[in-house]
Amino acid sequence: MVLWVILLCTLVSLLLGGLYVLGVFRRRRPNEPPLDKGTIPWLGYLLEFRKDSSEFLKRMQRKHGDVFTVLIGGYYFTFVMDPFCFGTIVKESRSKLDFTTSAIQLVVQVFGYKPIEATHSIVHASSMKHLMGDGLTVLTQATMESFRKLLLFNLSSGEKRVWQEENLFHYCYNLVFRAGYLALYGTEPPRGAGNKEKAEEQDRLHSNQLFQEFRKYDRLFPHLAFAMLPPKDKREAERLKRHFWNVLSVKKAWQKDNISGWISDQDQLLAENGVPEYMRDRFMFMLLWASQGNTGPTAFWLLLYLLKHPEALKAVRDEVDKVLRESRQEVKAESPPVTITRDMLNQTPLLDSALEETLRLVAAPILVRAVLEDTSLRTSSGAELTLRKGDRVALFPHISVQMNPEIHEEPHKFKYDRFVNPDGTKKDFYRNGKKLKFVSMPWGAGVSTCPGRFFATAEMKLFVFLMLSHFDLELVNEEEEIPAIDISRWGFGTMQPIHDVRFRYRPRF
Repeated sequence: MVLWVILLCTLVSLLLGGLYVLGVFRRRRPNEPPLDKGTIPWLGYLLEFRKDSSEFLKRMQRKHGDVFTVLIGGYYFTFVMDPFCFGTIVKESRSKLDFTTSAIQLVVQVFGYKPIEATHSIVHASSMKHLMGDGLTVLTQATMESFRKLLLFNLSSGEKRVWQEENLFHYCYNLVFRAGYLALYGTEPPRGAGNKEKAEEQDRLHSNQLFQEFRKYDRLFPHLAFAMLPPKDKREAERLKRHFWNVLSVKKAWQKDNISGWISDQDQLLAENGVPEYMRDRFMFMLLWASQGNTGPTAFWLLLYLLKHPEALKAVRDEVDKVLRESRQEVKAESPPVTITRDMLNQTPLLDSALEETLRLVAAPILVRAVLEDTSLRTSSGAELTLRKGDRVALFPHISVQMNPEIHEEPHKFKYDRFVNPDGTKKDFYRNGKKLKFVSMPWGAGVSTCPGRFFATAEMKLFVFLMLSHFDLELVNEEEEIPAIDISRWGFGTMQPIHDVRFRYRPRF
């Protein structure tokens, strides 16, 4: 009899525990945001969220207002759509709202790297040193050399001005990825005297092969991040991981010339902190995706928007030509390619605005914090809400600010000069007469702001600067529509098109 009682109590405990995990007992407490668990226990709105995150969140906002809590795959997410709350969230102490919890889970699942406690401080310190200030000047020069090797190496051969046709997305992603990779991870050392040309050819070949494999992994990335890959794709993802761990291994990296301080410093610091070599190989793969996963797609959108808006293309090209003239350089037939410096890139307010406008339209990260203790949040309407310990709080700036017509007039239109005043200064933006601090958030914010944003910006601007200064560009089909975006990539930085666009290019002189 006692045994049956014990078994019955055990079964009841397990049942209650299971119901708790499934979210059956969750209720909204006083001062908490509206709660919507959906109809499927534990899963909640996972399938709908994965299908189209943007449309789902718009529907929830219409239903519940600017702050609401939803159940997604066993986790309760409080989405904050009020832009005046963003500062409070991104500046809150890590003891209350911590961004590392979700980040650690993601990098383990996607890259196989298990961060140590010092990882964040190592990345931050190295990025401050090498991706900003004087370090950025050095890296911009290295990237210029990469583009010279990949994009401009045959321009001085006197070839005729013949149109070449390419897929625009592939062309931009390929070149920007490879230039960034060579600038960061180093170049092939010449094997003996007079072999510089052979080494450069090896760099072109190797970087292109690496890009082909990277694109395979990049296509799997969204489903891999949500652990929703079918068995065949899961096996392919594991194969690609092992491939990158090998190709980018520490042992091979240190055999290269011109490896960047950003890469070498981080590897050295991880080694000093006791991280084994095989785990540092995985860290190298994580850095590659973090640094190059979004720059090429953004460069594609920027060039596409310029090609679709002739007045924008002319204005930005005139600015580029003006900067070249002021640097006493000229693009002309049978002459060496020009050298673009960081100082020159700092003299392009229209290009800056066009890039920021592009990011406003296509950058769609979801910023997540784990709620470590009950936290108070005051909305712009004056309401006091409580974020519950154990939940997650999330921002989706693409809807909240970037495409908000109360902040950006005609938000679906590309306006190359939206972010710049006539005198070249940056424009301010307001909502309901109150100035906004966050009007576009492609790089995140607060302690989780992308540390490589200045290098990524320099990389993309350098590419577009060189394309506009050295080539005539046009779409094969002048009536080509801007392609729709791949909605499976909501939340993972820059969106990608569902189909490519063909364009033509030829040397300008």
